[in-house]
Amino acid sequence: QVQLVESGGGLVQPGGSLRLSCAASGFTLDDYVVGWFRQAPGKEREGISCISITDESTYYRDSVKGRFTISRDNGKRTVHLQMNSLIVDDTAVYYCAAQFRSAVKPMCVHGMDINLWGKGTLVTVSS
Repeated sequence: QVQLVESGGGLVQPGGSLRLSCAASGFTLDDYVVGWFRQAPGKEREGISCISITDESTYYRDSVKGRFTISRDNGKRTVHLQMNSLIVDDTAVYYCAAQFRSAVKPMCVHGMDINLWGKGTLVTVSS
């Protein structure tokens, strides 16, 4: 079965940190740009961060620059998102996504032609 499975979400206070993980099964990540998207209640889904196949390039949405860090390990078939200095506006369902042989920035900025989505993990930032 081909799938992406997210984990690591939960409840955290403002200023806290969470590390999200995405595990790929049924396929390898060697040919896929991967990234993280999120969707807050009543808002459109937006790209947060994406990373190239061989870690050469990354993209971060302005609102998370300096706070979030994306990483990947193709051998372990995993993608991570380290989230620091969390704010209430970070509250959303976070989705891992993979796009076949794409470019990093267009994947995150436009969010089109995504080949595979995870089911999401909920991050709630609240005091």
